[in-house]
Amino acid sequence: MGESAVDSAFVQALEHRPKPTRIEDEGIPLIDLSVLNSPHTDADLARLVSEIGDASQKWGFFQVINHGVPLECQEKIELGSRKFFALPKEEKLKVRRIGAGVLGYVDAENTKNNVRDWKEVFDFVLKKPTLVAASDEPDDEEVRELTNQWPQNPPEFREVCDEFAREAEKLAFKLMELIALSLGLPKNRFHGFFEDQTTLIRVNHYPPCPSPDLALGVGQHQDAVALTILAQDDVEGLEVKRKTDGEWILVKPTPNAYIINIADIIQVWSNDKYGSVEHRVSVNSEKERFSIAFFFNPAHYTWVEPLEELINEQNPRKYKAYNSGKFFAARGKLKKLDVCHFKIDN
Repeated sequence: MGESAVDSAFVQALEHRPKPTRIEDEGIPLIDLSVLNSPHTDADLARLVSEIGDASQKWGFFQVINHGVPLECQEKIELGSRKFFALPKEEKLKVRRIGAGVLGYVDAENTKNNVRDWKEVFDFVLKKPTLVAASDEPDDEEVRELTNQWPQNPPEFREVCDEFAREAEKLAFKLMELIALSLGLPKNRFHGFFEDQTTLIRVNHYPPCPSPDLALGVGQHQDAVALTILAQDDVEGLEVKRKTDGEWILVKPTPNAYIINIADIIQVWSNDKYGSVEHRVSVNSEKERFSIAFFFNPAHYTWVEPLEELINEQNPRKYKAYNSGKFFAARGKLKKLDVCHFKIDN
């Protein structure tokens, strides 16, 4: 089949896409969370909160070390992931995503939405049950349950995935408390939004690509959730668009660190004080790459809007309220939908 005009334009865009800056001292901030895991003074905590706020405002991305997630936990899910993705294709397809609400395995050949992403993934949810809006129709109150499905091999895969998800959730709540404090809010200000959370965990495998200049592991995008925690191996690939000048910065992997991404919902809650940042994943011809993304997301019935405590005459509301569940249902139909749709023209 001949290349379509759309495909041709896509290839040209990839060939001319900006290359990432590879300057060591230009990396995203690295923040030590050890204060949270040991006796500390109010001044120690205040310094950490200031670092979190500064990184969230200037970059929208940062890395954390001494985060409390056991190293063994990450090692086990990484090993389990390698075993799963090394299975024959027919084995992985036994747990492929089929129909609405069923999670599991998918690759570029089996999804219309991510056909250009050079990767394969395995998706599962943290909370059982996880309920989401059945449609984006405003008057439709029907919900559906997301269903996990697990492969028979490797036999330990489900256990290591669940263990990682529980540990990442603990870290997510710690980070949300620090973000709340950095905004001048009570540390538990965000907790209530996540009682019936719709958090999803995605295990990613990026195989070696024969033409890395003509493909992306994941195209340029912003995360539509509240917060993303990313664990990755030692292979480079993640690129972040620097807010100050729009340069693409390659994130150098730091051993036993997690990459934290301020996402769209925090951008709205903070009334644009903290911004969700565009990022993408490049691939290479020699090495495969593995990562695990924990997408921390509130309940489907959550109405997302700037927090009242942050709104005043000098800082007027910048977004209309939107329903989280309906938004994600609509995003399933229209991939380009983002929070800018709800921006108020002040």
